[in-house]
Amino acid sequence: MVKKRVPDWLNNSLWSSPTPAPIISPPSKSRSKSPPPPSSSHEDRLGAFPSKSSSVTSSDSSPVMEPPVPIPPPTLIRPEPPNTLAPTPRTEFGDPLTISGGSDDGITSVEDVSRQAKLLQELSRKIINIGELRQLASQGIPDGAGIRSTVWKLLLAYLPSDKGIWSSELAKKRSQYKQFKEELLMNPSEITRKLEDCTSLQNGEQTGAGRGLLSRSEIPHGEHPLSLGKTSVWNRFFQDTEIIEQIDRDVKRTHPDVHFFSGDSASAKANQDALRSILIVYAKLNPGIRYVQGMNEILAPLFYVFKNDPDEDYVVNAEADTFFCFVDLLSGFRDNFVQQLDNSVVGIRSTISKMSLLLKEHDEELWRHLEITTKVNPQFYAFRWITLLLTQEFSFADSLHIWDTLLSDPEGPQETLLRVCCAMLILVRRRLLAGDFTANLKLLQSYPSTNIGHLLHVANKLRSHSTH
Repeated sequence: MVKKRVPDWLNNSLWSSPTPAPIISPPSKSRSKSPPPPSSSHEDRLGAFPSKSSSVTSSDSSPVMEPPVPIPPPTLIRPEPPNTLAPTPRTEFGDPLTISGGSDDGITSVEDVSRQAKLLQELSRKIINIGELRQLASQGIPDGAGIRSTVWKLLLAYLPSDKGIWSSELAKKRSQYKQFKEELLMNPSEITRKLEDCTSLQNGEQTGAGRGLLSRSEIPHGEHPLSLGKTSVWNRFFQDTEIIEQIDRDVKRTHPDVHFFSGDSASAKANQDALRSILIVYAKLNPGIRYVQGMNEILAPLFYVFKNDPDEDYVVNAEADTFFCFVDLLSGFRDNFVQQLDNSVVGIRSTISKMSLLLKEHDEELWRHLEITTKVNPQFYAFRWITLLLTQEFSFADSLHIWDTLLSDPEGPQETLLRVCCAMLILVRRRLLAGDFTANLKLLQSYPSTNIGHLLHVANKLRSHSTH
């Protein structure tokens, strides 16, 4: 077997070590090596891997790490909302605390200014060119002007390219989500009463609204709280209890170092309630998948971006908008690994194997040192990278920037995600080649701070240098 020659571009010292991001505030992330809080549920399948967010127990005991808060955008990038009243521009956002962290804080370069202008120009068109929008967004969306919220909705096909039908489409989807909540989050007692009222109306009898509580003799046997019937609403309610408890635990552990998600403030509790409702509705609508621990980490960036939209109407409906975008995002990963997490890791193993082959194709020396010499199995570190879409490896602000690129891929985020993971290995190539099993595993399970723009540039290089 002839050993592949390492491409010249990989030998450049630029790729050997990360270029530190400009420091404009305290460190953007704080990691603890302790494992996440214990859980009594058998569904804690990701608990074996250290989690940046779940390892923090109190927001007061560690530096507060806040993503950039968008600033109000220029006018006329959206049509009228579904209601007849014009939206009131927002001047305050859900997380008005002092921002610290993230390598990009607002507009920091001429390139960002130019890209923002191009994005605003594209969003102002009556018919948006999604291909052009993807190309612009793949380079990163500036944090200013509140553009990211609209762009992500377009990239996830929640908003159509024709702005003329945005209002009607949004009204329909938001009404549908409201109906989901009314039906799926209803207490079993309310469901039983509703069924009884429907029966009474059909028989021409007085409804329960004027008859008080149901007497014991009036409760159908199949709807009795002790019924074990598969169609019993009470039986289904008790079966869902374990999953709902798991969702509650995970939601409370979501980014405890970001006040938008944690703390005792009314806004933080409201945001947690929204995450909880979305995850419960998703689990009940998808019985084949239900809820898998870690879904809350994928949901969080979407809800944060949509909740901090400068348009008040979009803020009010952020929960509904987030639900449909969350469903679309997970659908792209369902066949690969999400469905498999409930029973086995076959799907994720296949995805990780693709990442390993990609590294071998571009840097066989590094691949051989990791997997053969030091025997660092990629499942030891890449499992969390891939399942949680890198939300635990970088600061929250940097994760948003990475997601700009992931969501911009016209073929879906999977292939871009694998290239970014491979680029992460290449950026610490020199340290990995010099390390043994213990050092390399520690490095990859607690990935060092890096310049995100530089990381995405290397990932794009892997695309352009792919062999055919």
